[in-house]
Amino acid sequence: MPEYTTLSRTTGATVLTLVAVACAAGLADVLRRRRGRTRARGPLEAGRRHTPHGTPTIPRQRRTGPHAEAVRLTDAERDAFAVLVRRLSGGG
Repeated sequence: MPEYTTLSRTTGATVLTLVAVACAAGLADVLRRRRGRTRARGPLEAGRRHTPHGTPTIPRQRRTGPHAEAVRLTDAERDAFAVLVRRLSGGG
């Protein structure tokens, strides 16, 4: 940083830039909302729900997972499965 540039001057320029960007974003949002109100909605957009920001909403997801399946094994099948597990785990 050059000698004549102080920390407060650099900080002030940074803050001023951030405020200008925030104002520009706010102005763009206001103009976009205003344009959205005057524009006629087409047949495809008429049934969609929108958030206050104008983007389509995502349908709600199920909170539960798929149902667990259960299979009843006979004693012979259970024993064969136990042998298979022992072989695969290295237990002989």
